[in-house]
Amino acid sequence: MTAAADDPADIRNWRRRADGITTSGRLEPGDPARLAAIGVRHVVNLALDSHPEALPDEGAALAAQGVGYTHIPVPFDAPTQEHVAKLRQTLESVEGPVHVHCIMNYRVTAFLYLLDRQAGVPEAEARARMAEVWDPLSSDDPGAAPWKALLGSIS
Repeated sequence: MTAAADDPADIRNWRRRADGITTSGRLEPGDPARLAAIGVRHVVNLALDSHPEALPDEGAALAAQGVGYTHIPVPFDAPTQEHVAKLRQTLESVEGPVHVHCIMNYRVTAFLYLLDRQAGVPEAEARARMAEVWDPLSSDDPGAAPWKALLGSIS
């Protein structure tokens, strides 16, 4: 990860990928303005609006900053290939720079692992990127089981 000097690295699990996509966990009320200030043009949210840590009215807060918004709600216990496909379609269709987030950056890093693998990134490299935040493939946590199944479908 090559960080930019003005990256808001205090946002939970903030990461900047080599392809320019930034990722993180939850956004807080001041974060839409911070993202706009570093040039983010579109935000994709993979978290559920009902999560207690979700930013209320996130789409409106981003729109007020001139930042586009796409919400792809992914239940943590039921991620699907369809969710991954929606993220891929969104990333291919919006003008960047793009920021993708959820609550912990777990959904995001797992989905980007799958997109990296589909794009031909070697497994070890894709997994190392994901494991900077979370590695459900190595986790014994029962909550990781649906993620192991999803990620195991490609690796």
